[in-house]
Amino acid sequence: MDDKATVGIPSYDAIVDLPKPTQTDKKTAGVFLDTLGALAYKEIKKTGEFVLPGFGKLVKQKRKARTGFNPKTQQKIKIPAKRVVKFRVAKAAKDGVLGVKK
Repeated sequence: MDDKATVGIPSYDAIVDLPKPTQTDKKTAGVFLDTLGALAYKEIKKTGEFVLPGFGKLVKQKRKARTGFNPKTQQKIKIPAKRVVKFRVAKAAKDGVLGVKK
């Protein structure tokens, strides 16, 4: 596993909450989350997306160049085109958190 690709979130609540229902320890839960993060980064670089069933999808997109303005000086500035990663929430996650619309 590449050190650049590790998530490294030791204080994250999932590391504390994950071991009991999965019958593992905190170290294993931490390794799992770090590996999942590294896998997501690798897959996004390779294919442009990474799907977490039931949660959503990480997607790499191109953002067009645009004109913005500096709020301090009120001057228009050119914002260059770039690639960004976005997260699209799955319908199941939306329904689970917000409830199903009637």
